[in-house]
Parts: sequence; C-alpha cells; structure tokens
Amino acid sequence: MGTNEAAITIVGGGLAGCEAAWQLADRGFRVRLYEMRPAGQTGAHRTDKLAEIVCSNSFKSQLIETASGLLKAEMDILGCHLLQVARRFSVPAGHALGIDRELFAEAVTDAISSHPHIVVERSCIEDLDIPVPAVIATGPLTGDRLSRALQEHCSKEHLYFYDAIAPSLDGDTIDGEAGFWASRYGKGGADYLNIPLDADAYRRLLEHIRTADYVATHPFEEARFFEACLPIEILAARGDDTLRHGPMKPKGLVDPRTGREPYAVLQLRQESRSGNLLGMVGFQTRMKWPSQKEMVRSLPGLGSAEVLRFGTIHRNIFLNVPEICDRYLSDRKRPGLHYAGQICGVEGYVESIASAIVVALSITASLHGRALPELPEHTMLGSIMNYVHTANRNFQPMNANMGIVARVGESRGGRRFRNRAISQRALSEMTAYRDAHAWLF
Repeated sequence: MGTNEAAITIVGGGLAGCEAAWQLADRGFRVRLYEMRPAGQTGAHRTDKLAEIVCSNSFKSQLIETASGLLKAEMDILGCHLLQVARRFSVPAGHALGIDRELFAEAVTDAISSHPHIVVERSCIEDLDIPVPAVIATGPLTGDRLSRALQEHCSKEHLYFYDAIAPSLDGDTIDGEAGFWASRYGKGGADYLNIPLDADAYRRLLEHIRTADYVATHPFEEARFFEACLPIEILAARGDDTLRHGPMKPKGLVDPRTGREPYAVLQLRQESRSGNLLGMVGFQTRMKWPSQKEMVRSLPGLGSAEVLRFGTIHRNIFLNVPEICDRYLSDRKRPGLHYAGQICGVEGYVESIASAIVVALSITASLHGRALPELPEHTMLGSIMNYVHTANRNFQPMNANMGIVARVGESRGGRRFRNRAISQRALSEMTAYRDAHAWLF
C-alpha cells in the first residue's frame, strides 16, 4: 500500500500507542509516535523500550470460554500485532499467555522503529497543541503537564485509582523443594511454583502485612483502588481469610506430597523464558521495600530469596469517557483527537491494546470520510466499548468479563456451556464484521 498523505500523531509508546501506530502505518498512513522516555521517566518504568510491561507479565487466559480468551480471539480476527509478538515470546503460564517482558519490548521497539511509515520522536508532549488526527495513549502514568492540560480541556476532574506492582524474585535463590509445580485444576502445564502455607505460617504472614511500613499517599489524594487488582494490604484488612479466598486460595491445587489441598498457597509465576524471574501472583503492594524483603524471606522456601523487582505503587489516571467522548473514543470538543489505552477507562493489557485497534479503525474510517460502523454488540470488544461510552455517575475502569456481554438465549446449561455459546456467537459476529467492512482493513 502506498503512503497516505494524512499524518497521524500518537502520544505515548506503551502498548496502546504501539498497536495504534502499527495498525495505522500498515494501512499506509504516515505516523509520528512520541515517547518521552528516556529523557523523562515514570515511577514504574525501568527502560527506554517501547511497550514496556511494568506490572504482571501475564496477558491472562487464552481459553475461549473466558472473557480474556474471547477478547484475544476477536483481536486476532481484527489483525492485532502485539498479540502475535506476545505469542512469539511466551513463557509457561498454564492456560494464560505469559510473556518474557524484556524480549517482548525489544521486539516491539525494533518493529516500530524500523517501520517505513513510522517516525519515533523521543520527546515529551506537554499540551494538546498537536496536529490531528491524533491519539493520546499516555496510559495511567500520564505526565503532570499533559495531565493538567487534559484536565483543563475536559473541564472535568480526572478520576483515578492506585495500581500496585507485585515483587519479582530470583528463581535461583528459591528452594524449589518447598513447593510443587502445577496449575490450578490442572489447566495448562505445571507452570506455577506453589508454596504451601500451614495455618501458623499464614497467620504470621497476615500479621506482617498488617503491621508493615507502607508508602504514604499525598495528603491531597484519595486512595481509590481498582477492585480486580487490590494490594494485599487492602485484602488483609478485610478479614483473616480474605487472602485465602483470593490470591492465596488453595482450591484446585493438590500437593502431590500430601494428597491434600494446603491451608493457603503462595503462587510464583515464571516471568522470563530463562525461568530466573518469578513473580509473586496477587502480591501487588505499596509496602516499603525493606518490609517487602522481610516478608518474602519469612515465607517457606524463600529464606534466601533475592528480590529482583520490588513492588511499587503509582497513581493511575483515567478520563470520564462517557462525558467527553463520542463513539469511538473521539473527543467531542476537538474533532480528530482520540484516546486509547487505560486512560480511556479500560483496565488491563489486552483491553488497552484492543482499544487502540478500535481507535485505528475509527481514524481510518474518518480519513475515508465515513463513520466507523458500529461494532457488534454481542462481541467482547463491542461490549467494552458500549461500557466506556455509557454515562455512569460513578464511572470506573472496566476489564473484559462475561457479565457485560448482552445475552441471547444462553441461560440454559452450566457456566462453561453458556460462555462457549457466547464466544461462538461473538467470533461469528466479529468475523462477519471484518468481512463486511473489508475497506477498513
């Protein structure tokens, strides 16, 4: 395809910005992608690579009867690029799509930087005085100046929550005999190191979490956490057994040495292909680093464990999209300005990438002088877009889940039967959508 005359500005070189740039460049549009790193950094990023993964290395389930698996399958139909890269650098994670975050970021950086229709600018955009069409994909860690510019432009206060990162450990310093390798209910391979805790060890951990030192929030900020990614200290404050019914639940994990489910279990997930980096599943925290080290080394088999990446906390912002945007993620006050990624009220890696595909399709349609045809409402992607465009007095980020997909006669049978029926219909509708609107692709 020859290069189109229209030049598109994309601000932010994270997952959403890279997917949007790649999608539009492959359609022949000239793209200028701005990324502030390495000159400017955030509290969570560690490198200057594009599409750096700063939290969990999991893109969640690939099973088609799950919400995340369905969303991935729909994105494959629409030609998602980053999922293809993720699969090239996958690591064992049961039925989830776990990735080697370093290899993934390197590959995306190389692909974007070498694309003939993309120019990468390593500079910081601090206001909205940018040419359109444009995409703001700066994510939850948007810089202060641009954040203020958005706040002034939208005439609304930002909504926000706090997102915490779990510690990652050096696998070579862990006593592998203290646990067993398995996935919950045997789904996928034996991809998690499960360390059992008896009742006494669990109570000692609970006591440490409740009495540890924590990073304080600014006095002018109200701590509002996303419910699906709560820090362990918030869970521990809700009751003695909350962790045992959450990230440390033993259900579906039978210790082969005893033939029984443990009282509680710590799961460690492989985060690199070499296997030397293991993440503490569900242990996102704002605990101060010395307290984190003490907590880790108090656990069975982790007495000599080295923490390679401490848990951290950062303030995530997102826009009240129902108030400020028309479909699809297009700014009402400034035609041609779009938003993608977590800043637009979607939660999760895959959801952020999916929103970028929607924006790329929307811009493509606009540059053809047309409106983007409505996404099928019974698909996961269509349902997420319906959610973020529906007025809500308490608008909060949403991730993919079966509860937001419109039902059409799937009430009979068990949940798996129902979800499979939802998925089959969704994939059929998304395939028909792509085929009916081939001019977009």
